[in-house]
Amino acid sequence: MNLGSLKHLQFLNLAGNQLTGEPGFDELRFLSSLFNSSSLEYIILSENPLNGIIPDSIGNFSQSLQVIYAPACQIRGQIPKSIGSLRNLTFLHLANNNLSGKIPSSIRGLETLQRLYLPNNRIEGFVPNELCHLKNLGEILLSNNKISGLIPNCIGNLRRLQIVLLDSNSFTSSIPMSLWNLESLLVLNLSFNSFNGDLPQGKLNAVQVIDLSWNQIAGNIPSVIGAFQSLRSLNLSNNLFVGNVPKTFGDLKGLEDLDLSHNSLSGTIPKSLETLKYLEHLNFSFNHLSGQIPSGGPFANFTAQSFLENGELCGRPDFGVRNCTPQSTQNSKAALHLFKYILPAIASTVILAALVYRLIKYHKKRNAGLPSSVEPTLSAIEHRMISYQELRRATNDFCESNALGVGSFGSVYKGILSNGTTVAVKVLNLQMEGALKGFDAECKVWRTIRHRNLVKVITSCSSHEVRALVLQYMCNGSLEKWLYSHNYCLNLVQRVSMMVDIALALEYLHHGQAEVVVHCDLKPSNILLDEDMVAHVGDFGLAKILAKNKDETQTRTLGTLGYVAPEYGSTGKVSTKGDVYSYGIMMLEIITRKKPTDEMFAGEQTLIQWINESLPNNCLQVVDAGLLSIEEGRNVNATKNIILSIMEISLRCCEQVPEERMDFKDVVTKLMKIKLALGNTRNRV
Repeated sequence: MNLGSLKHLQFLNLAGNQLTGEPGFDELRFLSSLFNSSSLEYIILSENPLNGIIPDSIGNFSQSLQVIYAPACQIRGQIPKSIGSLRNLTFLHLANNNLSGKIPSSIRGLETLQRLYLPNNRIEGFVPNELCHLKNLGEILLSNNKISGLIPNCIGNLRRLQIVLLDSNSFTSSIPMSLWNLESLLVLNLSFNSFNGDLPQGKLNAVQVIDLSWNQIAGNIPSVIGAFQSLRSLNLSNNLFVGNVPKTFGDLKGLEDLDLSHNSLSGTIPKSLETLKYLEHLNFSFNHLSGQIPSGGPFANFTAQSFLENGELCGRPDFGVRNCTPQSTQNSKAALHLFKYILPAIASTVILAALVYRLIKYHKKRNAGLPSSVEPTLSAIEHRMISYQELRRATNDFCESNALGVGSFGSVYKGILSNGTTVAVKVLNLQMEGALKGFDAECKVWRTIRHRNLVKVITSCSSHEVRALVLQYMCNGSLEKWLYSHNYCLNLVQRVSMMVDIALALEYLHHGQAEVVVHCDLKPSNILLDEDMVAHVGDFGLAKILAKNKDETQTRTLGTLGYVAPEYGSTGKVSTKGDVYSYGIMMLEIITRKKPTDEMFAGEQTLIQWINESLPNNCLQVVDAGLLSIEEGRNVNATKNIILSIMEISLRCCEQVPEERMDFKDVVTKLMKIKLALGNTRNRV
């Protein structure tokens, strides 16, 4: 059969077979037969022993071609210059082949390319400057080749870059400053090269993985890395770094892996690292560190393997270091020497003062540690570029049957990606006033936050056809759906657990990072539940990021009627206290199953007044009747006391004067006590 006769062919998938090239010909001539398929968009040939050369005639392919997916096909020879003619190509995947030669300068013609995957080949030469013309490029994978020279400084023009993997090549020279300023970058791996010079200052605000190990980078580790709030893994091992471990690393609240081994670092381990509650792997071995190893926080789980060959460290015996000499022992010895050697009293006094001074400095500098060597891989990051066509396929062309709901600036659809992952696709309504601004605001927020009780963003799609966010799919839908379901009633443990989940998310947004995030639209429809009924806060279309040292800002965009704080609606004043108010209203709704806009509050009476009038003796009369019926087995007085406690917290959150409202740190503390009183297990559906 001649494939070229299939003129309406759009999708060709021949992956995972035993197809080979035509005997007696080096070129993969069967590709030429596809030139007449003018509708062809996808060619998938992966894992076939083709053992041939890509023909020059590939440039004659239809302008509709979007994806060439041919990893592990034993393709050899050079990438043909004619490939630059494929102007609509978005994904070129030729990993794990035997390609040689240079990356052709004609690659600048791939003006819509989003992903360039050429790892594990034998490509040599320099990275061509022409690569910098690919303004849509989001992922560059050139690992494990023979590429040399430097990274072109113009790489800073690629503002959409999210993943850069250049490890295991022969790069030399210093890392360009322009690379260090790509604010959308998520993964950077330059390991196993010969990069040198100092590490530049930068602002990789979204970066989650940095691996610069096995190079010749020198100088001090920039303290600005502590401002990379999304960083999960940092590997600077096997370089020539000197100086101290920056104390600012204690600000990396989401850090999981830290490896600074095999450098020439000195000084103490910062005490601030004890606050890194997600830190799992730490490696400070083979440096010149001194002083006491911190023992709090994640250090309780580390072993001697994290601190090898640092002769001046002291701490717990299981760290494999000497015990730290107590300060009192030092003082008593010094006193004994003073009495024993009266003649050199002045000299002894000087020695004692010096000892005390050093001990105080050590205690003030108390340090923290670093995770064991971790080799970040692409699988560690779920972000990937996605095209409009892929979204159409995933959602069955945004079919109404896949619609999940409507957000602040668009609709949400259920979709299934090509790798089988079920996702929620939030599609912007471009006709809606403020939609583009809301999309940009939401993207800005998602770049800086990470918490188990926030809906996770997998990727985004931004093209002339669509603006969309691809989100973690929450199989149990929204809290609103469960509150007003006729088929199921949430019990008290579940409701309190969800209150805690939401409060933890808001505590993180308000207090867990350098820049405060105000959600501005808290309500049950924006709270989503996963398979374990854990609550996640979503929809940041109205969110505001407050500048450092600023408590509030102004907005013209209102949240949802009934949940908006009084000062938000009247003056447009946005602050964390507005979120506290909305949360308090939502707590009352969770307990009473009454919306603040319920018809019973159409007159002068409000939800808050209704609750206040029931306290303290008649509080159970306003509670959701369904909740009371399934809690009949619980002691009535105990239930009443718990309900009263919840209502008191809610009303304190809903104070008319913003300054009198509770703080989320206090809300979390009080709710955790209530949750413990109910029992620590979360009921599952």
